[in-house]
Amino acid sequence: MGRLAGKIALVTGAASVPGLGSATAFRFAEEGAILFVTDLDGEGAERTAQAIRDKGGEATAMAHDVTSTDAWDRVFDAIVAAHGRLDVLVNNAGIAILRPFAEFTDAEWIRQNDVNLHSVFYGTQRAVKLMRQVGQGGSIVNLSSVAGIIGVPGCAAYAAAKGGVRLFGKAVALECAREKIRVNSVHPGMIMTNMQNDALRDNPEQYEILSNMIPMGAFGDPIDIANMNLFLASDESRYITGAEFVVDGGLITA
Repeated sequence: MGRLAGKIALVTGAASVPGLGSATAFRFAEEGAILFVTDLDGEGAERTAQAIRDKGGEATAMAHDVTSTDAWDRVFDAIVAAHGRLDVLVNNAGIAILRPFAEFTDAEWIRQNDVNLHSVFYGTQRAVKLMRQVGQGGSIVNLSSVAGIIGVPGCAAYAAAKGGVRLFGKAVALECAREKIRVNSVHPGMIMTNMQNDALRDNPEQYEILSNMIPMGAFGDPIDIANMNLFLASDESRYITGAEFVVDGGLITA
């Protein structure tokens, strides 16, 4: 039996490959989860779902603007109609606009907080309501960042949102602990996702500089985050809630 055998799991931001959401969805499917994978890029989400199905897994894709409460309602309506419950939510969808804070437009500040923070509230609230209704507990994994723990120049809006994700999850964890609904946050460091690859392709000299900043000497891989998400989604972490898990090769410890 897989570590998530029979569990119904929703992973947002799951279109990009390599990406944290798609890697998490693939890893969950390997361990027996029944997946709902969503993304603003609906066609990309369908490619992720099809790749899971091609390997014998079960996955449904939906286009999903995580800043829209109506879109969240449609996703949860589909999950309830198909399975009647949700066991795992991974709030992964996110964006990063990096520049000095004085240069941010109001629209850019609002957009980053809408995608990175407000969406986590929308998803978590709906997941908790459904998990309470079913009464079997569940696991919510919110993707934050090392920028949600330490200061990073050029990341003011991103850090504000990701710091909010961290403390929002702790508060909700306390409200839900007696119901065995667990809420934890994961804080990736420098991971070789599509977004990171694009940035390094434009600035190749930065790869060695940034790698040398990491005590383990290299960027992480999306599977490193997926494996942490898997642990938190599984019953192996049944006594863990309100916690934060840094996956950064020692970056913020140095």
